[in-house]
Amino acid sequence: MTLYGFRVTLSDISAKQARLGVFRPLSPSLVRNLEEWFLVELTYTSNALEGNTLSRRETAAVVEKGLTVGGKTLVEHLEATNHAKALKDVLRLSQSSTQELQRADILQLHATVLHGIDDVNAGQYRSIPMRISGSPVVLPNPIKVPDLMDDFIEWIHASAAKHPVELAAEAHYQFVTIHPFVDGNGRTARLLMNLILMQNGYPPAIIRTRDRMKYIGGLEQAQLGGSKDGYNQLILNAVDRSLDIYLKAVAGEGMDPTEMTEPDLLRIGQLAKATEESNATIRFWTKEGLLVLADTTAAGYQLYHPDMIQRVARIRELQAQRFTLSEIKGKLD
Repeated sequence: MTLYGFRVTLSDISAKQARLGVFRPLSPSLVRNLEEWFLVELTYTSNALEGNTLSRRETAAVVEKGLTVGGKTLVEHLEATNHAKALKDVLRLSQSSTQELQRADILQLHATVLHGIDDVNAGQYRSIPMRISGSPVVLPNPIKVPDLMDDFIEWIHASAAKHPVELAAEAHYQFVTIHPFVDGNGRTARLLMNLILMQNGYPPAIIRTRDRMKYIGGLEQAQLGGSKDGYNQLILNAVDRSLDIYLKAVAGEGMDPTEMTEPDLLRIGQLAKATEESNATIRFWTKEGLLVLADTTAAGYQLYHPDMIQRVARIRELQAQRFTLSEIKGKLD
């Protein structure tokens, strides 16, 4: 075991990919079902990592049925529909090779992610200096961004010999380190990572929302000159879980993939007990956007990830420093 879970190797990943290859070509109905599930799950998790409060079930309602969810902002709805559209573009682009990836493809993915949210900056490299909130990481000067991105794309083209999962993980890391856009960098980086995986016959990787702090911490540690092992292991684990989902599906085992991606959710009472807060306080902080719902059961019970325990402690810490709720929300986002 490691801090990031079981130590999965590239050899393990290749072995599972080979096992999956025995079943190819997959039946069209199975492919369609898996694509539909991943469309919602990737949209839900990628947006939730950035603070979107739509639950998985709400995300499905928005993406699959075009419904609106009461109490949620227009931006949160757009983030869901935009990401789903971008994933469909990724599916189309996955029919080409990684060596055919162009700058226009990345810019178009970003334009789709921010459509209707920030049309001025959608599909445009940033022209202003940027800092990552709460992080000491220094980002490149905006003047350098176009050249850095051209070099980045050339590097991808020249890296055909790399293992596809290694290439996808490194591309994601380099992209977020360049931080080419004013907003939407994380979502676009994950779309790009999954495009590379899918172009090479691998299923997309899901970064679980419960792994958010490991994910951010692993990236930051590497960006500050430390080991990249934690970040790489997290990505390997994500690809490994997705391969398991495919292998279970082709074997007809009827497993609920959600169990593999988002286990151990807490009901509101469990979160309240773990944090010594009242249910009313947890509900209020959720309504104010300080706490993020992971899901809602069919019976209407709100479910939270265990990492909300640490978030509650952080809220109390900031309150003790006399920050307002709006200020606290800004520091948590």
